This record gives sequence, structure tokens and C-alpha cells, in this order.
Amino acid sequence: MYSTAEFRRGLRIEIDGKPYVIVEFQHVKPGKGGAFVRTKLKNLETGQVLEQTFRSGQKVDKPDLEQRFMQYLYQDGEQYVFMDTQTYDQVFIQGDYLGDAINYLIPNLELQVLYFNGRPIGVEMATAVVLEVTSTEPGVKGDTATGATKPATLETGFVVQVPLFIQEGDKLKIDTRTGEYLERA
Repeated sequence: MYSTAEFRRGLRIEIDGKPYVIVEFQHVKPGKGGAFVRTKLKNLETGQVLEQTFRSGQKVDKPDLEQRFMQYLYQDGEQYVFMDTQTYDQVFIQGDYLGDAINYLIPNLELQVLYFNGRPIGVEMATAVVLEVTSTEPGVKGDTATGATKPATLETGFVVQVPLFIQEGDKLKIDTRTGEYLERA
């Protein structure tokens, strides 16, 4: 069990049998009445965000979460196939549970699959991945002083804004949290 004094960003808690992660929290000590903690929680299964208030000192459950290292293999219709790197078992995960991670999945990519009560509910990727540019328009010479960008399509089909000097075939480092270009790899 966690007390509200232990709340921090990224802490995973369980409320009413559902796993949540704390996105934001604020300890409030009003002049009148007891202190409380105002939180913004994200459901790990559905991605739904809700706001909830807890009394100071209130306890919440720890969720039964497990992380396993897996390797992404391929997409099969609406499902994505992952292989456990230790047992070689294959796991099928619905695309709905993956969220934005589907923009960065390439075969043989290693990542962590999050399990809740023994079933997969999502993935945790590295903060940056390296992807190849499959198509982009050539930059116009002389436009570089303005810091201009252009769209580039990556090997996963994801489109990202990149500087004008990027060409087809370049490998780029992309931030998986924001979906932004970081640098050439």
C-alpha cells in the first residue's frame, strides 16, 4: 500500500481494481480543514485520464504489475506479436493497448511489455529510437537560416518534421515521448 505522502509522478497505483499512473499531483493545505492531495491519473489499460482527490494520509493499493523484456516481431491484422526473450513465448497485443508506440515499432525492436494480473496491457519503449527516412522532399538551398522544417516519412509510416538537410535513407533518432526529431544517428 502507498500513502499519499509517497505520491510522485510516474508512481503506479491501483484504484477499484484498475491500474493507474500518476501524471500530476499537488499537495494542498487549506487554511481551514484537513490537507489533501489533488491528482491527475491515467488508466494504464484504456489511457483515460481522470482527476481524483485523496485525503492526506489515505492509502491506495499497489497494482500487480510485471514488466517483461520482449522483442517485437510483426503485425497480424489489428494485433501485434511480441516474443518473450527468455521463454520464447509469443504474445499477441491489441493495437489499442499500444497507443503511440505503434509509430515506432520495427521488427526485432526490444522493449518492455507491461502485464497487469498476468495479461499484457501495454508497452514501455526506450526514450528514443532510430528509424530510417523512407521519403522526404529535397530541401531548398538557402532556406536553412530560418530553421525551417519539412515532413519526412519514416520506415514505420510515421511522419515527423525534420530540418531541411535530412535526405531519404538517413537514420534519425526520434523521441518516443513527444514524437519529435532529435538528431541524425
